[in-house]
Amino acid sequence: MAKSMSPLLSLIVILLSSIMINHLPVASLKQWCVSMQTAKDEQLEDNINFACSNGIDCRPILPSGACFKPNTTISHASYLMNDYYQSHGRTNEACFFFFPNSAMLTSRDPSYNQCIYK
Repeated sequence: MAKSMSPLLSLIVILLSSIMINHLPVASLKQWCVSMQTAKDEQLEDNINFACSNGIDCRPILPSGACFKPNTTISHASYLMNDYYQSHGRTNEACFFFFPNSAMLTSRDPSYNQCIYK
């Protein structure tokens, strides 16, 4: 018959297991709303105009801004769409409703160089 652990030893094992589990790396729960690769430029331009006319600071995508390069519609739209999404509660509506057929959520941080996505 196998011997059972003493209550104190059992408690130590449980505590150590809990500590180890709580220190395991956890995938980020943060998400970013960005342009779909298949989105049409016309839709992305509409998204840029929508974001800029609805309170989003568009200076980062101007020639002197941190997110100007690459100077592409998809890159500029992604930055602004995400800024809108982040500043409007990170809801599905703030990504998909306002940027129909052109937005997607990603858990991979799209920041690059000095262009930092919120």
